[in-house]
Amino acid sequence: MINYKNEISKLISDSININIDNITGFIEIPNDSNLGDYAFPCFRLAKELKMPPQKIAEQILENMKYDKELIDNIEIVGGYLNFFINKETFIRESIKEFDKKRENYGSSDLGKGKNIVIDYSSPNIAKPFHIGHLRSTVIGGSLYKIYKFLGYNSIGFNFLGDWGVQFGKVMAGISLWKDEYKFIPGEEINTILDIYVRFSKEEKENPEMTKLAKSWLKKLEEHDEETYKTWEWIRKISLENFQKTYKLLNSNFDVYHGEAYYNDKMQGVIDELKSKNLLEESEGAQVVNLDAYNMPPCIIITSAGTSIYATRDLASLEDRAKTYDFEKALYVVGNEQQLHFKQIFKVFELMGYEKYAKRCEHIPFGLVVDKNGKKIGSRTGNSVVLEDIINEAIDKVKNIILEKNPEIENIDETARKIGVGAIIFNDLNNSRIKDEIFDWDMMLNFNGETGPYIQYMYVRTKSILDKAEYIPNIEDMNMNKLLDKESINIIKDIYSFNDVVVEAANKNEPSIISRYVLDIAKNYSIFYNNNRILSDDEETTSARLYLTYMVNIVIKNATSLLGMEMPDKM
Repeated sequence: MINYKNEISKLISDSININIDNITGFIEIPNDSNLGDYAFPCFRLAKELKMPPQKIAEQILENMKYDKELIDNIEIVGGYLNFFINKETFIRESIKEFDKKRENYGSSDLGKGKNIVIDYSSPNIAKPFHIGHLRSTVIGGSLYKIYKFLGYNSIGFNFLGDWGVQFGKVMAGISLWKDEYKFIPGEEINTILDIYVRFSKEEKENPEMTKLAKSWLKKLEEHDEETYKTWEWIRKISLENFQKTYKLLNSNFDVYHGEAYYNDKMQGVIDELKSKNLLEESEGAQVVNLDAYNMPPCIIITSAGTSIYATRDLASLEDRAKTYDFEKALYVVGNEQQLHFKQIFKVFELMGYEKYAKRCEHIPFGLVVDKNGKKIGSRTGNSVVLEDIINEAIDKVKNIILEKNPEIENIDETARKIGVGAIIFNDLNNSRIKDEIFDWDMMLNFNGETGPYIQYMYVRTKSILDKAEYIPNIEDMNMNKLLDKESINIIKDIYSFNDVVVEAANKNEPSIISRYVLDIAKNYSIFYNNNRILSDDEETTSARLYLTYMVNIVIKNATSLLGMEMPDKM
């Protein structure tokens, strides 16, 4: 495929003898096509050349020799060089490039041989999977797919919260009140949560309960047989509950290593910290002093002698570095943990793992809030269970479909794809750092900037192709039938797909793909409304059907990177 930015950069570089690396990043794509397909702001060179931008533009253009097969025209406007590419060449080369890959279009081997470790979802056991873990699950799952699409070896880690004082509370509560509760098969997780909530409430009034919880954690860390059996049972029940939600979200993980997995690896980290004189005592706890880096101390061992999140995170990070020799290690965790990860990465660097520490990145994100900006986190004191939210979305979509198309086949499967897709797209539609607004009316709108709208446009393309019984073939296709403005806009979108995926990976920002696929859907809608696809002219029909086929593939590929599934009908 022709890389127009590189070609234009070379033309400029050859005209004024400037290193190409100083030019490529400054090439812009104008919002107004009347200002060209690409533009170079000459003021970027004014300081280096000691000339006004207009004069630089004139000099470049005067010295430039370009192939009319590649560049149709160049204009100077206000110190900008505006490049108009040869549309016939662009369409021909773009379609040929697409046709080479078809269903795999947009993918690459950019990351071949490189490992990307992505830590996401990571719910706490002993609790139902609540809505607070939606964003980590969806964002992390999308990043996993994006990197894999670019040829990287993505390794998805579900770092379960299965250790710590909260489990001391649960097990202490079970020992105190087990005879008061019925552990009904399939509902045990709710009973476990009730016990935890009860213990936490009583703990506020009775400090002795805290000591009791810590004593149970100590028993757990010492592998007391009965205590450990109880913990294993809680973990098993929790995972079974989580898998129901993951199945609905179509989420998968390569590794389920919770905090407990690293118990036998923590002492090695502690010994290493001691041997490098990084540990010091502070109020009875063992900490790494980070004053020199404007951070509070990182606690490694609490004053009660137990491990803490930081200990287990360091053990897991060391294990991942040694096991996977990762190119990147991403931690998809909420904004509130920014300090924690800064501390962990700095301590890991001080331990001598500078290479890997610099490859670690915290991927923060905002909260889930309602349309009034209020955090969604509790209903009558209990967590908002994500499985309930997903099922509610599916039910709402099913009712909408029954009103519009009651004869549709496979309505349950279609409603699932649309309902789950609506939740995923709503989460990924804006920058992850922003709060996600959870509003049913907005989310399930089939005409707005939503998942259902994207899916509807995909179904439209599929319906057109099915009706025409279309078999893709460019051998006898007259590509000049796609020189209209609407077709060119779509082909420009398709041409940029791989660049968009690379940018999303570089910024760890799935919303870049969400906005991209919205643009494709909108541009195809404009094309569809302004052009008759199945016309009396066979050449026009053939060209427009192939364009529809391209849109169909790109929408499917782009949405799959977000974690969405496309329905066949709506």
